[in-house]
Amino acid sequence: MSSPVSSRALNPARWSFGVQILLGLVVGVAAGFLARATGAAWLTSTLTQIGSIFVQLLKLAVPPLVFTAVLVSVAGLRHVTNAARLAGRTLLWFLGTSLIAVAVGITLGLITNPGRGVELTLTGVKVPEHKSGWTDFLTGIIPTNVVGAFTNGNVLQLVFLGLVFGIAALKLGEAAKPVLDLAESILQLVQKALWWVIRLAPIGTAGLIGKAVASYGWNLIQPLATFTAAIYIGCFLVLAVVYPVLLRVVAGVNPVRFYAKAWPALELAFVSRSSIGTMPLTQRITIERLGVPSEYGSFAVPFGATTKMDGCAAVYPAVAAIFVAQISGIDLGIRDYLLIAFVSVVGSAATAGLTGAIVMLTLTLSTLGLPLAAAGLLLAIDPILDMIRTATNVAGQMVVPVLVAKREGILDQEIFDQPSAPLTGADPAPKPEPVAA
Repeated sequence: MSSPVSSRALNPARWSFGVQILLGLVVGVAAGFLARATGAAWLTSTLTQIGSIFVQLLKLAVPPLVFTAVLVSVAGLRHVTNAARLAGRTLLWFLGTSLIAVAVGITLGLITNPGRGVELTLTGVKVPEHKSGWTDFLTGIIPTNVVGAFTNGNVLQLVFLGLVFGIAALKLGEAAKPVLDLAESILQLVQKALWWVIRLAPIGTAGLIGKAVASYGWNLIQPLATFTAAIYIGCFLVLAVVYPVLLRVVAGVNPVRFYAKAWPALELAFVSRSSIGTMPLTQRITIERLGVPSEYGSFAVPFGATTKMDGCAAVYPAVAAIFVAQISGIDLGIRDYLLIAFVSVVGSAATAGLTGAIVMLTLTLSTLGLPLAAAGLLLAIDPILDMIRTATNVAGQMVVPVLVAKREGILDQEIFDQPSAPLTGADPAPKPEPVAA
C-alpha cells in the first residue's frame, strides 16, 4: 500500500507549477523529434493546434487586460506617497537597464560578427508587412477611435488610452471612483480567467515547443548559427550577469533567491513568447514572492510589460542591425552604434509586449538606412529567438520593481527571504492600502 507522500509525488497535478512546465517542455521536445523523425504529419498538426489554441487564449485577454491594468495601476498611484518619484525612478531604471542590455548586444555583435561569411541573397525576400518608421510609430500611438484600439488589439494604443484615463482619474479624484471600481472589477475578472489559461501552460508548452522542433529542427538554424548563438548568449549575459550584479550591488538582495522565485514566470515567458500573456503571473510573483508592495507592483509590472523589453528591444535589434549591415556589405560607424542605442532605449514601447519583435527591428533598420528586406531573412527563425528574448524581457520586468522598492525602503525583505509560497488562484493584486515611500 503506497504512502500519502509517495502518492502525492507521483501525481503530476500536485507538482509545482515550474516542474509541470518543465515536464511539458520535455514531452514537447520528445514529441517534436518523434514527429520529425517519423514524418508523422498528424502529430505535427496536433502539436501545432495545441500551441496555437494556448497562444490564442492568452491573446484573447490582451485588450481588456492591458487597458484596465494600465488605468488601474496609474490611478492606484494615488495610494502611494511620493508616487511621482516612484514612477520616475522606475522609468529611469527601465531606460538604464535597457541601455546596458543594448551595450551588451552591440559588443557581442562586434565580437561574433554574425553576418561575416554568410552568403544570403536578398532577391525575392519578402519585406516585412509591419514596416515602421519613426513617423509611423509616433502617429500609431494615438487611435483614430477608442473602439478600434480594442477590436484591432493595438497594444500601444491601449497603453496610451489607459495612461490618459488613469491620469484623468487621478485629477478627478472621488468623482472617478465608480469608473475605477468597474475597471478594477473587470481587471480581476480578466486576471482570474487568464490564470485558468496559465494553468494550462504545461500543455501549451508541449504544443509550442513540439511544433518548433517538428517544424524547424536544426536545418533552419544552421545557416544563421552564429546569429542565433549571439542572441542567446547576449540574453544569457543579461540574465546571468547584468541582472544579478544589479540585484546584489544596487539592491543588496540574493540573485539566486530572486531567480528561484521568478522561475515559473520565466518558463511561461519562454514558451508563450508573450510578455503581456505572462503579465498576471509576473505580477503575482513580484508581489507574493519577491515582496514588492502591491500598490507599487500593480503599477510597475503592467508598465514594464508594455515598455520594458531588454530582449526584444535591446539585445536583439543591436545584434540584428550588425548582422544585416554585414551581409549587405555596409560598414557601421560610431554614429550608427549610438543610433542603435538611442532607438533601443527610446523605442522599446514599439514592441508592446506581443509575440515577435519585427516592429522594433524594422524601426532600427529604417533609422540606420539598412535594407528592410533583410529583416525577412530573420523571420524564419524568429520563433526560436523570441523564446529567450521574451524570458529576458520578463526577468527585467521583475528586476526593476525589486531594485526600486529596495532602494525606496518599501521592499518586504521577509517575504523575499522566505521559501517560495505556492501560487494560488487568488487575486494577485489586492486592493491597495496607502503605503509610504
